[in-house]
Amino acid sequence: MTAAHALAERLETRLDAERERIGLWLPVALGAGIGAWFALPASAYWIGLLLLLAAGVLGGLLAGWQRRSGRIIVVGCAVAAMGIVLIWGRALWVAAPVLVQPIVTEFAAEIETIEPLPARDQTRLIVRPLRRPDLPPRVRLTLRGESGPLTLGDRVGLRARLMPPPTASLPGGYDFAQRAWFDRIGAVGTILGEVETPPGTGRGGQPLRARLSAHIHDQVEGSPGGVAAALVTGDRGAISAEDDEAMRRAGLAHLLSISGLHVTAVIGFAMFVAMRLFALNRRFALAGHVLPVAAAVGALAGAGYTWLAGAEVPTLRSLIAALLVLAAFLMGREAVTLRLVAAGALLVLLWRPESLAGPSFQLSFAAVTAIVALHESAAMQRLLARRDEVLPLRWARGIAGLLVTGLVVEVALAPIALFHFHKAGLYGALANVVAIPLTTFVIMPAEALALLFDSVGLGAPFWWIAEQALRALIGLAHAVAGTPGAVATLPAFPAWGFALAVAGGLWILIWRSSWRWAGGVPLALGMAALLVQPRPDLLVTGDGRNIAASVPGGGYALLRDRAGDFVRDAMSEAAGIDTALGALANLDHVECNPDFCRWRQGQGSRQRTILASRGSDRIEGADMAAACAAADVVISDRWLPRECVGRWLTIDRDSLAESGGLAIYLGERPRVVTALRAGDEHPWRQPQQLSGNDEAVPTSALAP
Repeated sequence: MTAAHALAERLETRLDAERERIGLWLPVALGAGIGAWFALPASAYWIGLLLLLAAGVLGGLLAGWQRRSGRIIVVGCAVAAMGIVLIWGRALWVAAPVLVQPIVTEFAAEIETIEPLPARDQTRLIVRPLRRPDLPPRVRLTLRGESGPLTLGDRVGLRARLMPPPTASLPGGYDFAQRAWFDRIGAVGTILGEVETPPGTGRGGQPLRARLSAHIHDQVEGSPGGVAAALVTGDRGAISAEDDEAMRRAGLAHLLSISGLHVTAVIGFAMFVAMRLFALNRRFALAGHVLPVAAAVGALAGAGYTWLAGAEVPTLRSLIAALLVLAAFLMGREAVTLRLVAAGALLVLLWRPESLAGPSFQLSFAAVTAIVALHESAAMQRLLARRDEVLPLRWARGIAGLLVTGLVVEVALAPIALFHFHKAGLYGALANVVAIPLTTFVIMPAEALALLFDSVGLGAPFWWIAEQALRALIGLAHAVAGTPGAVATLPAFPAWGFALAVAGGLWILIWRSSWRWAGGVPLALGMAALLVQPRPDLLVTGDGRNIAASVPGGGYALLRDRAGDFVRDAMSEAAGIDTALGALANLDHVECNPDFCRWRQGQGSRQRTILASRGSDRIEGADMAAACAAADVVISDRWLPRECVGRWLTIDRDSLAESGGLAIYLGERPRVVTALRAGDEHPWRQPQQLSGNDEAVPTSALAP
């Protein structure tokens, strides 16, 4: 027997022992194909990968369909190829024109969605322009101040500043253009002045979700009311920025996004009430109809709750999982297993393959997979097994189980949070020990009872209970968020490191035998790539106006210290810091005049001279030539004359249009990381473009 044959036999033996877990890799293979399509830049790569996977299918067939390893190779490669074709086809299916340049224009439009944001004194609208073929079919607009009596389906006239959906301003940042493409949004903008409304506008009445949110805000004011509305309708617009940030830093932000916890609580509460009511009928109970009918009531309650919350992808994903649990429960099967999680992930990826790239899908399924895998382990089952003991010990065991579960979830979610948001809460497990029971057993039941009794005018006591619990929840968030070391921050790190960490984590969570621990190798390599990633010396936004430079002590300083909160937050996330940004002009080693700032960046022999423009006056190339030649890096948000060339790197409006935002590292091997990739052929990088114009729309176009 050759060594290769012996190795193949050992592999067959291991796979046979894990045969019940092999099917769990189906959504992983599908997701790998989808992820590869997002990661690879051009169609030549996508087609090449499809050919490689086809070769893998043939190789698996040659290895032998009768062998388990051969079948795994064939099915795995075929499903991964299906993932590439699925997301590629989906991206082409949703194609819609995109605005090519910023414009200010007047047009008539039909309102498609309304999202009030009272905490910001704004309203976000998605509208469909009417009789304007030069504009995209869907536009997202922000209306500042009072929105007036607007309802879905109204036709309005407005003047707006429109621009293309923004790409990531810095490497590793949020790419709204990608999400907008799949939402078929071709432009974003701000409404200027008043919205023109013809007679009859606003008479259609607000949808139930908006009316319910408004009712909750009337009963509970401020951020507590915003959290209350978020738990019922998914409307987070009334939560203040400070409280929202505290919830994120404390690891409690998942409570504000309607997900499995909320859907499960609603279904469980509805089933509990239905079982108690139907059990009052003796004949009905003895016939065994109570449980299936209560399950049907719970399913209807979950579906209604999902619809009420706006039927967003995360909520629908949670509903699918909950319905699968109910089906397994009624069939007498083990309800909560990794097979159920895999089935839910498979359905979501087949329905919305683009959701894989978003943090919502990754965080929710990583959390559920970690929880189920943990509770399937023998050690956890021994800890939580029922036994004859006094009540305090039983409670202590339950709290210990909740704490261990929280710690495992935090570890599973940390790489995802650090990759997408560059920060992760460290005390979330402890905070959730209090927050989850408070939300599940106090806040949500109190809100449900308050809404029920409001129909007869007796909901006030329940609203008072809910408000006090909500204030306690927000207070807990601020206490945890304000604790020293509550948040870990890291700069943007390479996607391959994240992929290794995810692959290793899945290998550990899915398999059951001892070879699962081999996943620790890619997991360790991925985490090492995350932890050793250096902080950039310079950050330059895609428009070139905002530059952040690292300063001694680990902080950063801005070239333009009047930059808004959005820019400051983006810079802090990309740099991986949790401190305020200073002003470059106030530093001793920085020389500034009205037009330029110059300073030495780096340490020791690796120092480089940086020259950055900050003025708007025209300067002749001959006057700039000497200063540019004396600088290693020249950065400007304007077009630089040909005479201005830095010794190592010259950055101006032309180069930034190709590269997008930049992260510059001035170490032993200087390098530049760009937000945009050269030759990127994803549809949202090369859309059908519309130029738009300043054409005004007559009032008659507003007639319904």
